[in-house]
Amino acid sequence: MAEVTVIGGGVGGMVCALLLARQGNRVRLYERLPRLGGKLAEHRRDGFTFSLGPSLLTMPELFRELGLTGELIEPELLCRYRFADGSVLDAPRDPERMAAGVERLAPGEGQSWRAFHGWARGCLEAARRTVFAGPLIRRHGRARLSDLLAVAPTRTLDGLARRYFRDPRLRQYVGRYATYAGSNPYRAPAALGCVPALEHGQGIWYVPGGLARLADDLALLLKAAGVRVSLSEPVAAIEADSSRVTGVRLACGSRVRCDVVVANTDAAALYGRLLPDRRRLRRIAGLGRSSSALLILAGVEGRTPGLPHHSVLFSAGYEREFGDIFDRGSPPRDPTIYLGCSSVDDPSQAPAGSENWTMLVNVPARDPGRWPIGVEAYRDLVLERLAERGHDLAGRLRFTDVFTPADLRDRYGSWGGAIYGSAHRGRSASLLRPGNRGPRRGLYLVGGSAHPGGGLPMVALGARIVAGLVAQDFPGGPQ
Repeated sequence: MAEVTVIGGGVGGMVCALLLARQGNRVRLYERLPRLGGKLAEHRRDGFTFSLGPSLLTMPELFRELGLTGELIEPELLCRYRFADGSVLDAPRDPERMAAGVERLAPGEGQSWRAFHGWARGCLEAARRTVFAGPLIRRHGRARLSDLLAVAPTRTLDGLARRYFRDPRLRQYVGRYATYAGSNPYRAPAALGCVPALEHGQGIWYVPGGLARLADDLALLLKAAGVRVSLSEPVAAIEADSSRVTGVRLACGSRVRCDVVVANTDAAALYGRLLPDRRRLRRIAGLGRSSSALLILAGVEGRTPGLPHHSVLFSAGYEREFGDIFDRGSPPRDPTIYLGCSSVDDPSQAPAGSENWTMLVNVPARDPGRWPIGVEAYRDLVLERLAERGHDLAGRLRFTDVFTPADLRDRYGSWGGAIYGSAHRGRSASLLRPGNRGPRRGLYLVGGSAHPGGGLPMVALGARIVAGLVAQDFPGGPQ
């Protein structure tokens, strides 16, 4: 039995703490905020409820296997895509219906989508045996040599889209999967193109009451497993000698001795503040920062006929948009807008006869005070672009609340935009991923820059990887 300290109560930290406790270890979890859940945060106002983090769940079996048994709802569509020319592509779960919709949008491309979807399924199976199981520098028992080729290691996501599609709208559709990991499709690895296989194969799901209920249910499992949870308790430092971790120091000054430390944080925070390591920090900084997000939450009067749970409204210039975000450090003047409305499937999220609209725009991970446009002016620009794309809210807005990257980071620990990750570093991204094992015995990383991709399932997979490593390294307790 090992003494384990988990730093950070996001989903990765919660799942890892649960698995390690079930292995028989004594586990403590420290969270700096007064709540658990990390990005599974929500905002309430005037009877409206808005998710501030993930709005959908894929691979639900990962959470079922942990013991979560709550109801899940499957939206009618995976997503509705609106393009700048006014055309629309509805994405049903059934692959054949999806291929037919692609054919209607772009005659001759339906068969291309089938080929793309076939590649995505093969990539997903290869990913399960390789990048989902841990860093590629360690060969896995079920891995095959052909798996490396199956994930198209020499292509970017945009390069993959160009391989299969002539129509630029369909290339945009493929490229949007880079944003799951805060990445740029012109630099992100093609392996992110496996996400459609997940969506069409297993569906996307919504948790009644909002995805924050997952955090509530995980908290109950932690209690049942005997994990000691301390909220509003930031960790100031990880303590270690030259070879192994020895404990942590809390911000209050108390010291907690332990054999294992699991850092549910970004690698830059780990090696920049908790356990300073300038060499590793320089390497991580070279990976580059992810994009962040601006959230506009709107209480909307009335019901919108035919509005789906999820929509993506594409910009007219995708390459220019990502150049603004990653190269010029400016919020795009013509942004792609993600529009979510959970009240479509869950009336409890808005007062009767109203809708809760969440609009997310990808923006640079920098202080909004350095943007060339003010936050309120940018909100108005986004609403103008929304109206141009068929969703004019004039006369229907009860209120809008705007959350900048700094708001989300400081107030909710969500979408902070400080992630240094490999998913936007092109073709060798999986090899560049920071290690789940740290430079001292007993130190592990389960933060956003180390898990294998974007989205809640990848966070849970990262936690499983770390729990497995701890079991390997401490089979009989501390050594």
